[in-house]
Amino acid sequence: MAAIHPVSQVGFAKGTNEQYNKVRSQYQPPVLSHLRQAIKSPGPLDIVEIGSGTGLLTRGLLAHEEWKDAVRSYRAVEPSEGMRETFAKYTSDERIVLVEGTFAETGAESGWADLIVIGQAFHWCLDHEAAAAEFARVLKPGGVLALIWIQEGRETAPWVEQFRARIERDEGDAPHYRSGVWRQLFKTPSYAKLFGPPEETSIHHSTTDTLEGVISRGLTSSRVVVLSDAEKEVFVEDVKGIVQRGEGLVWIDKEKGTFEHPERTDIIISRRV
Repeated sequence: MAAIHPVSQVGFAKGTNEQYNKVRSQYQPPVLSHLRQAIKSPGPLDIVEIGSGTGLLTRGLLAHEEWKDAVRSYRAVEPSEGMRETFAKYTSDERIVLVEGTFAETGAESGWADLIVIGQAFHWCLDHEAAAAEFARVLKPGGVLALIWIQEGRETAPWVEQFRARIERDEGDAPHYRSGVWRQLFKTPSYAKLFGPPEETSIHHSTTDTLEGVISRGLTSSRVVVLSDAEKEVFVEDVKGIVQRGEGLVWIDKEKGTFEHPERTDIIISRRV
């Protein structure tokens, strides 16, 4: 098995994933529609999802109106045993096969997939050439590679920027989307030879949240999960202060404590030639 980043090994280990599954952002219908429209084939479709986690993307995609009858088989690949256990607990569909694997080792047959989709995960890739070679091997000619990240709408409201900055204070040298290191994929020999240029789209949206929800979301960050209990207590108090100050916060129902949580989903589509 190819190497897995040590922060993700600890942050997504057994016992850390129930809360992740409960509070992490859902994939919005317009995002899933954009993904479906990127695939030229009418189906039935064979899909590989790498870094399938607790099944948030899997369940959202298979329930979506444009997807639910178009999928023939779905191979969910996840390196974390804890994530796989949570996935299996909440995700049930006869089309799904859940397996251990990585970006460079999916176990899928050559030329099998119409789509490889990776949500909230590709920044953890350690070997971009090996990943590109695996993507090219597994995809059918004309197949699609989709990289997706749901981001805080930090450019939308000061409190969101402050919340993200507080999480990132503890991240050290752990990989993250913002660094853009994952873009090395597009410079690898296997990608240059076998894929077209990436097509990038951003979709803005917001969810309904509460103070408790924001705290819980922050505590599921792989950077925060590994902190000591005392450090987590400090983190919680800091987040409370950020939300209670509420710079730029838009209330939905102040009495109930609900407010808008701005988000942006970035989708990068690459086509196998």
